Amino acid sequence: MEEKAIQLKGRDLLSLHGYEPEEVAAIIELAGELKEKQRRQYPHPYLKGKTLGMIFQKSSTRTRVSFEVGMYQLGGYPMFLSASDLQLGRGESIADTARVLSRYLDGIMIRTFAQADVEELARYASIPVINGLTDLLHPCQILADLLTIKERKGTLAGLKLAYVGDGNNNICHSLLFGCVKVGMDISVASPDGYKPSSDIVRLARQDAMRTGNKVEVLSDPIEAVSEADVLVTDVWASMGQEKERAERLRVFPPYQVNKKLATHASPDFIFLHCLPAHRGEEVTSEIIDGPHAAVWDEAENRLHAQKAVLALLL
Repeated sequence: MEEKAIQLKGRDLLSLHGYEPEEVAAIIELAGELKEKQRRQYPHPYLKGKTLGMIFQKSSTRTRVSFEVGMYQLGGYPMFLSASDLQLGRGESIADTARVLSRYLDGIMIRTFAQADVEELARYASIPVINGLTDLLHPCQILADLLTIKERKGTLAGLKLAYVGDGNNNICHSLLFGCVKVGMDISVASPDGYKPSSDIVRLARQDAMRTGNKVEVLSDPIEAVSEADVLVTDVWASMGQEKERAERLRVFPPYQVNKKLATHASPDFIFLHCLPAHRGEEVTSEIIDGPHAAVWDEAENRLHAQKAVLALLL
C-alpha cells in the first residue's frame, strides 16, 4: 500500500483517460486486497483522521452509500454536502467553494451534471477531487466493473467487451477509456444520433494505439456482441433526459440485451449493468436475473474500488 500511495497521493480522479495503465491496475489490485481484508474482518484504517466531503447535485443510492461506508471502513469521516445546502446554491462560485473546502477537508467527491464543474473544482482545490459521476463520465463505476470482470474471468487483458445502447452517456464513455487501459477490446453498438462523443472515441483510440487494443463504434448490435466476453448496457433515458423518454423508447428496442442477442456472445459471457435497471427495456429479466449476470457483485465492488481510490489518493 505504501509504495502505491507514493504514486497516486494527492492526485485527482476526474477521468480514467488521465491515468496510466499501471495506475489503473494498481487501483484494481488494491481494491481486491481491501475486499479480502473486509471479508476476513481485518481492520484497515488507512485514512484514520481524514475527512471526505461529498457534494451531491444528483440523487444517488450506490455512490452515496458506497463512499460513506468506504470512508468509514478506512477509518475516516464522510461528510454529506447537498449542493442546495452549500453556498453554491446561493451563487458562491465553484472556485471559491473549492478554496474554502480545501481548508477543512482532505478530499472532495462530487456527483453533478457538468464535467466542466468537476474540472473547475479540481483546478482551484488544493486537495484531491474525485468524480463521483457527471453526464460525461463515471470513472468510479468503471473501476468497479473492471474489478468484477477480473474476479469472474481471472484476467482483463485480451478480453472483448461489448456495450449496447445509448453510446453518448457517461458509462459508455468511461468504458471506452477504462477498457483500453487494461488491455481489453471494446465494441459499442448505438443507433445514429446516440453514438459516443467523437472526442472521447478519439482519445480512447489514442490510448488503444499504445496498448494494441481495438475500439469499434458500430450500428449493428449483433456485430458488436459477436464473441464478446462481457456485455454491458445502461438505461435508455438517464437522469435529466426524461423529456426524451418517449422518443428513446421508440429508437432503442433493437438494442435491447436479450437472450437472442446474447447467443452471439461468448458462451461464458458475463452481463454488467451500473443500475438502476429497467427490466423489459434495455435488458430482459432473463438476462439480468440469469446465470450470466454479475450485477450484484458489480454493485458491491463500487465499495471496494472506491476504497482503493480513497486510500491511494488521500
